[in-house]
Formats: sequence, structure tokens, C-alpha cells
Amino acid sequence: MGTFKIEGGHQLSGEITPQGAKNEALQILCAVLLTPEEVAITNIPDIIDINKLIALLKDLGVKVEKKEKGSYTFKADDINLDYLQSDDFKRDGRGLRGSIMLVGPLLARFGKGYIPKPGGDKIGRRRLDTHFEGFIKLGAKFRYNKEEYFYGVEADKLKGTYMLLDEASVTGTANIVMAAVLAEGETTIYNAACEPYLQQLCKMLNRMGAKISGVGSNMLIIQGVDSLGGTEHRMLPDMIEIGSWIGLAAMTKSELTIKDVSWDDLGQIPSVFRKLGIQLERRGDDIYIPAHKDGYEIQNYIDGSILTVADAPWPGMTPDLLSIILVMVTQARGEVVIHQKMFESRLFFVDKLLDMGAKIILCDPHRATVIGHDFKSTLKATTMTSPDIRAGVSLLIAALSAKGTSTIHNIEQIDRGYENIDERLRAIGAKIERI
Repeated sequence: MGTFKIEGGHQLSGEITPQGAKNEALQILCAVLLTPEEVAITNIPDIIDINKLIALLKDLGVKVEKKEKGSYTFKADDINLDYLQSDDFKRDGRGLRGSIMLVGPLLARFGKGYIPKPGGDKIGRRRLDTHFEGFIKLGAKFRYNKEEYFYGVEADKLKGTYMLLDEASVTGTANIVMAAVLAEGETTIYNAACEPYLQQLCKMLNRMGAKISGVGSNMLIIQGVDSLGGTEHRMLPDMIEIGSWIGLAAMTKSELTIKDVSWDDLGQIPSVFRKLGIQLERRGDDIYIPAHKDGYEIQNYIDGSILTVADAPWPGMTPDLLSIILVMVTQARGEVVIHQKMFESRLFFVDKLLDMGAKIILCDPHRATVIGHDFKSTLKATTMTSPDIRAGVSLLIAALSAKGTSTIHNIEQIDRGYENIDERLRAIGAKIERI
């Protein structure tokens, strides 16, 4: 188990460039299974979860060639379907949440898709019903081995249909879209997720020869085609990492420039941080954050009531940033309610922040009220363990702002989502050491 040793209380400065988007990469890499032709992808983040998925694709028989840092080609012209029934796949697929999105492309192109119950973060229940209900509506037969927690879908030929998703699941929508592009006839998906990363997937599939309309809306209409070809694709910057660096700059009173953020794909992220008192300046496609020497003040609602920051399907606030925001507001001027609607265990890491001196009332598994210190008392250094990717980075931000030397164990959770984070933070002045 790896560990970070962090000396907090130092101002940072300089520029930092976000990595390619993890959540987009998980979808895009699975989509290479839809064609026997070569697909070239750039700006792929070098992180544990993505490298695990690339290894899974290799084991499936995909020819993978690394061209340079973050740049790969994939060719799925000789897939080993027997691997899907192997013990190796049941073990390796279980260790990666994104492996569920292998099922849609495999089902569409080869008539069968299997997956062990995926693992990932310990942040609460993440059900798979939306995925499999969509496949069943397209004509697939579903089977589930309870003893091995092994899911399967099979179909001679998928047929287009109308479906209303029970939730606007991003991975569920992506999986169903990848299955429907090779189905016979027209498929309509209503209550579809419409995140920028899903839009990226649809645009890539259309370049490969798919016929998807309504991209960016919550209703996708897909005309099935017989086959798809190769293409080139570049990942968007990771919006969660961008939000993480905004929170870091605020907490450490640092002047930072976040480079190449793709402003038009950030949705409500800039406006939510501004409501929390953070000054953000758009400079071309960069975000400039001045040093908040006098702190930052949370806005109340117009009637004077306490602001609530809650997650919602796009274009609402992404749930992945609420952990970072919760940490950041521990030093704000004012109070805020953080409402994490999607995951019932994601706020449990606040016990570590309480140990550091934060003023937080955990109302229930979904809501926390934070009373900001306004930097009148700093967080205190402590020893902690990272429970998941986003909470891990939130604790890292807290440690970088705290007085004294902190230790964070289980940093593999952070490495799952953030590329070479210690090296990149040292480049802007952080005192962080990987042990």
C-alpha cells in the first residue's frame, strides 16, 4: 500500500494542465470493439483504471500499439471470445468498474457479452439494471450466475426499439448506444444522459459510420447500420481534475493557471465555484485563479437562506466534484449544505476532516452542513486513508492546506484517477513525497 507524505501550509504557483478525461476514456476504449478497423486515440490518461482496461482489451485479442505518451492505436480484428468465460476474465473484470461497458459493443458485434460484477470505489450502490434492461429491450436474453456474480447477455440479432431509461445513467446510456448502433432498425433512447463525454462517444461513433441524432439532448435516435469503420479521436480534458485544481488553488491561497480546459464543456462548474466565492477568469481556453489572500465568501440565496450545492444529471453539477467542494468550503466565509444525491456512502470521509478541525455536521448519508473557518484557524495535519478516488484527492487538498505534515495511505485509490499527481503538484511548489 503506497503512502503520500505531505507538508502543508505552502502557497503554490504556476501552470497545470489537466489530463485526458478518465470517464470519457472508459467509454471510448470499449467502443474500439465495434469495428475490425484501426482506431487511433490520443490524450489517454496514464492512470490505473485506464491501464487496466487497456490490459483487458489486449487479453480479449485487441491489437494495441502505443505510439507515444497518451497516444494509442487499437485494432479489434481477431477477438478471443473464449476469454470472456475464463477465470482470468472473471478476476480481472471484477477489479474495474468501467468493464461493464465492454458488454454493449461485444453484444452488438458478436452476439454475446459477459461481465463479472464490477468493483471500483466504495462509495455506495451503483446498480446495473439500466444497462441490462436496455439490452433486453433490444432483444437480448439475460442470464445471471448468482454464485459467481457473473452477468451475461446474448442475441442472434438486436432489433431497434423505443425505450425510456429509468435513470439518466451515463455508463448505461453509453452501453446501450454502443449496442444500438449495430442493431436492426431505429432505436430511440429517452431520458438519455447527455454529458460532454457521452457526446464525445456519439460523435466518434458517427465518424465511424453510425447514425446517431439528438447528440447533446436527452433523446437519442439511432438508425442501425451493418458495420462501423476506423477513426481518430482525442479525449477532452478531465473536468473533475479541473475542478480539483480550482479547489486546491482556493484552499492554499495560490495563484494558478489551469491550461486548455475546454471551457465550453465545463457546464455549471465555473458558476458553482463562483457562488462559493472563488474568482475565476477565462483567458482564452485557460482558467486563471488569483491568490485568494482575503479568503472567499459563500453566497446565500436571494432570500438569505443557506446555499445548497447538489449533484444532478448533466447539465447539473457532477457528483464527482462534491467531495472536493466539501473540503474547499471548510475554509470559506459562511455556511453551505452539500447534498450528494447519487451515492449514499460518499460523504463518510468527513470523519477525517473532523479530525483535522473542520466544522461539519453530517446530517445523513447524503447531506452535510459545513461551517467555514474563513482561514481564522487552519486545518491540522493528521494521518488518514484514502477511501475512494475523489475523497482521496479531497484529503490531499486538505493536507496541502493544513498546518504540519500529513500522511495519506492507500494512495492507489488516487492513482486510479489522477496521473502522476505527486510529480505534477511538486512542479507547482507542493511539498509532497511518495513513500
